[in-house]
Amino acid sequence: MSETPAVQVNSLVKDFRGSFGCGMIRAVDEVSLEIASGEVYGLIGPNGSGKSTTMKALLGLVTPTSGTCAIFGRDSSKVDSRQEVGFLPENPYFYKHLNGEETIRFYGKLCGMRGSSLRERTEELLELVDLQDARKRRLGAYSKGMLQRIGLAQALVQDPRLLILDEPTAGVDPIGSRQIRDLIFKLKERGFTVFLCSHLLEQVQEVCDRVGIIHKGALVKEGPLEELISIEDQTEIILRNATPDLLHRIHELAAHEEGVDLVRSGNPRTTLERLFLRETVQRDAEADPGSGTRQGSPTDGTPDGCHNDTEEDSP
Repeated sequence: MSETPAVQVNSLVKDFRGSFGCGMIRAVDEVSLEIASGEVYGLIGPNGSGKSTTMKALLGLVTPTSGTCAIFGRDSSKVDSRQEVGFLPENPYFYKHLNGEETIRFYGKLCGMRGSSLRERTEELLELVDLQDARKRRLGAYSKGMLQRIGLAQALVQDPRLLILDEPTAGVDPIGSRQIRDLIFKLKERGFTVFLCSHLLEQVQEVCDRVGIIHKGALVKEGPLEELISIEDQTEIILRNATPDLLHRIHELAAHEEGVDLVRSGNPRTTLERLFLRETVQRDAEADPGSGTRQGSPTDGTPDGCHNDTEEDSP
């Protein structure tokens, strides 16, 4: 028997009553999706497309007009279905007079944790979100990125199997965004299921296994990320140390092949974010060699896993 999916949303509909006699407004229109256990799933769409409403229906924060939602096979409208769920809303509210350590302990106590288990869990989470040095600093002095990381810590305090994140990097600078995405990778390695809502496409592309695109309340596209972003009628060739003569011969071969067009050739492109990180994080690391750089950080200026000089690429 196959493993029960972490999330099942079947034909979800949510209507809201409009103001000034405008009738009913449909925010979510027959949305169905499924998230496997241990998967990172991204639901993307423009503002007002129905992302957050879908997420709130799954969490039982709004009642569906029709359709069903389940978490690990249990009806999400039932309180017990949410015992294995951690949630970080887009704009979380924290008590600014508490410090980082006190905040985690506070949420741990709300989840019934006490004594040594709470102390150990607090230490583990402070290390996971890299806030050990700020554990005694009041949250009122935290940056936006630090607040999002302490928010992740509170969402993980009861060790849930499913983590739901609504715009986790909204308003966070690129370095803070990278830290949060590194955390998502760590959680995936530990077997967590992550349901991520965002309108930041590059963020979703870097961390998600599968993606759903929602527009005007309807799920218009869904599937594995690599399948969705591949261009079916184009083929990419990546070469290392290609000579001008080899490139010339490749161009000639393409020119003589009927129906084939050479779209573009040249050096691999980086992204503005990677350029920014290279010019900030890497400069700091070079100024302080003892600090090093985070393993896997994109400081080399090339796409992930590529260190190439020449490529045949699609636009």
